[in-house]
This record gives sequence, structure tokens and C-alpha cells, in this order.
Amino acid sequence: MAARFEGKVALVTGAGSGIGLATAKRLASEGARLALVGLDAGHLAAARDQVMQAGAPEALDVVCDVSQEAKVMACVDQVMQRFGRLDVVVNNAGLMSFKPLEQFTGEDWLRILGVDLLGAFYFTKQAFLRMRGGGAIVNVASVHAVRTTPQVAPYAAAKAALLSLTRSAALEGRGRGIRSNAVLPGAVETKMLRDNPEVKAGVEHIEPKELLQPADIAATIAWLASDDASHVQGVSLVVDGGRLNEL
Repeated sequence: MAARFEGKVALVTGAGSGIGLATAKRLASEGARLALVGLDAGHLAAARDQVMQAGAPEALDVVCDVSQEAKVMACVDQVMQRFGRLDVVVNNAGLMSFKPLEQFTGEDWLRILGVDLLGAFYFTKQAFLRMRGGGAIVNVASVHAVRTTPQVAPYAAAKAALLSLTRSAALEGRGRGIRSNAVLPGAVETKMLRDNPEVKAGVEHIEPKELLQPADIAATIAWLASDDASHVQGVSLVVDGGRLNEL
């Protein structure tokens, strides 16, 4: 595989499992040095081993609560101290909770928005401050941003807002050479999908042809982050196997 990220440093949040881990491994296989960000030190350590096996010249794992701006700043400080540069940021960390709308509390909303929206903002802000000579930001949103299901109101709202943040960052980053784009995954084989009560109960049926693997999303993220997509700016790219066309 071509080393599209040779000499570059990529930071991936939510890197301990699922789409984040698959993305880190894909970028590693193409020559990137990786900063793996997440909450679980054990998962991150295991992810670091997998990323190195996938071909990363170097990898750093950082435990960080992305909903806390001071911790995000400290995280990026560590990355800059280790690697001296930052070229790609993948905002993948996500939190989803399942309740009827009337049972959600303000605290629930703030917790989910803190991870799914503000976390992406904090890392985007740091990218604007730290990237030299341009770079790429890829936000992992969801088809829930445009068409959703019951019992996930804060998550769907956060992902919709993330698309707006992506567009704003694209507009303001263009003059700095920073590209910002979003991926909207459909049904992906992850713990988040299997925890969905609608899926568990069979209310939300997923055809085998519509069920994607984390590596499928990782491939799209890698393309958007690479120079192959150098003229792609501010897009919201649906990657769902055609699922939205049938809903």
C-alpha cells in the first residue's frame, strides 16, 4: 500500500476500539506516526501494539477526556513534544445513550454534547493553533445527523451540529491550508450498534449488505485525510452501503 502518510503525524480520538482503532491501523499501514487518544489506558496500550504491528514507525497513546478543554490542550502538548508536528486529526470519540426523549436530563445532554461535539471543537481549535503548513481534520459524524431513530435525541443533535462545525472549520481553515470534512457512517459492526435497543429488539432491521465493518469507514477517513482528497473541503460524506436510500 502506498505510504500516503509517510513523515506525517495523525491523532485519532476514540482510538481504543471500533472505527477509531481501524482508522489508526489504516493510517499506520500507510506510514503515519500515530497519537492514540482515549479514556481506557488498557485499550489504548493494546491499540498501540496493533498500530505498531500495522506498520506505524512510532505510536503514542494518551489518556484524555475529550470533553475537557484543558485535558485536550495537555494531550496535544504531549503529541507536539513527542513528534514536533501535527498533520491529521480524526475526531472519532463518541458517546451514545438510549432513552425516550422525555427521560433525558440536561446533564445527559451536556455529557453527550461534551464528547460528540465539544470534543471535536477542542481538537479542531488545537489543530488550527498547532498545524504548520496545513493539514486535514476528519470528523466522524453519523447518518443520525440527517435521519435518525427514536431514543437518541442528544446524539443525533450533536452529530448534526458536528456537520455545521465541519463546514465552519472548512471555511476558516482554507486560508491556513487546513481541510475539514466529515464522514457519516451508517450501520457499522461496533459495540455502539449492538447496544442500540432498537437493534436488539429487531425494530431496526439491518440487511447484511448494509452492515459495514470499521475498516470500511477507516478507508474513507484515510482518503479524506490524504493528499488524494486535497481539493475536498467541507463535505459531509455518507458511507452507509446505501442504507439511507431505503429508509
